[in-house]
Amino acid sequence: MIPAIVFGAGTGLGLWALLVWAIPPRPALGARLARATTPPAEPIVATQDTSWATTLGRPFVPGLRALGLPGAKTERDLLVLGRGTDPHVAAKAILALAGLLAPGLLQLLLVLDGLSLGLEVPLVAAVVLAALGFLTPDLEVRAKAARRRAEFRTALSAFLDLVWITLAGGAGVEAALTDAAEIGHGPAFTQLRRALSAAQLTRTAAWATLRRLGEELGISELAELAASVSLAGTEGARVRASLAAKAQALRTHQVTDAEAEAQAATERMALPVTLLFLGFLGFIAYPAVVQVLNGL
Repeated sequence: MIPAIVFGAGTGLGLWALLVWAIPPRPALGARLARATTPPAEPIVATQDTSWATTLGRPFVPGLRALGLPGAKTERDLLVLGRGTDPHVAAKAILALAGLLAPGLLQLLLVLDGLSLGLEVPLVAAVVLAALGFLTPDLEVRAKAARRRAEFRTALSAFLDLVWITLAGGAGVEAALTDAAEIGHGPAFTQLRRALSAAQLTRTAAWATLRRLGEELGISELAELAASVSLAGTEGARVRASLAAKAQALRTHQVTDAEAEAQAATERMALPVTLLFLGFLGFIAYPAVVQVLNGL
């Protein structure tokens, strides 16, 4: 009964995916009008689409993209890492297909050797491995994006210090932003320089591109910086003290996160020691328990 249910569910899912790929859903009229009247904004963060998965999984990309994958949150995580959406979707398809076919290949090898695991075990293993292969790229991207955002916030605190020091030296707002971005190194400062260069090329305000960069990367602190700098650029407000306070708040938040992460690591280290201690107690108590049970 279970193999029939699993096989039927897999067949139905495959036919549905094939139907969506062959006849993609039509977008709504409002979305088409908005796309026609609003020119697409070029993303500030550069992405790379060259990957082994792009070549192998290219036939699966249109169908999965028609289903709405990889999702808005995952797309922001991919932008943080500088990756394209097509390689990510292709990697999900390839890993899911590999997990789906691996138990069948193992079953074939066992049959050729005169052994067999039956039909239920390969089917269940194929479904589980396919689901794991489909979700693994998302989990990897989420973890790496969280680390990259933490590194960006660390660099942003140094960037804020450089900006308010430059402002204290008498420089203008845009000059202070550009000079501070030119000093630093690393991926965060590279993205800041790219955003400020895009502002100069498109003749837009620097704080507008910084706000766009914060929205693309999902970093609220960068959007707050853009809001503070816009006050100085449009209304002439003095923001040196505000930028210094934001830098201090970022450093305090980073120290708090580091302490929480260290505390969580300490608790995780205590778990294996506890399990080892319980196993040792069981090893010591086992002869006595067996002796008591045999004497009853």
